[in-house]
Amino acid sequence: HHSFAAEFDANKTIKVTGTVTKVEWTNPHTWFYIDVKDETGKVTNWGYEMGSPNGLMRAGWNRNSMKIGDSVAVEGSRAKDGSNNANARTVTLASTGQGLFAATSQGSTP
Repeated sequence: HHSFAAEFDANKTIKVTGTVTKVEWTNPHTWFYIDVKDETGKVTNWGYEMGSPNGLMRAGWNRNSMKIGDSVAVEGSRAKDGSNNANARTVTLASTGQGLFAATSQGSTP
């Protein structure tokens, strides 16, 4: 387990829309992956860290809230190492317009 500040930069906000390719509902952090298409049509897979499964359930999530193939819009903070990883703050499901808080660890202590 790690602190938010060790891996992510709160000043580097990223907003993307993409298609879910994988969901890992595991402790201590849930991760999901999305394919994001840029203006040229190039597809890049992004990994997003969220809170723990327990924290997500308290925020209104369940194991089936986000499924492979779902279109989502995500806002979060980029990884400090420049990789295609980020810490999700909010996830909006395109099918329902439902926005869910990602139970992020931003601002918490290790």
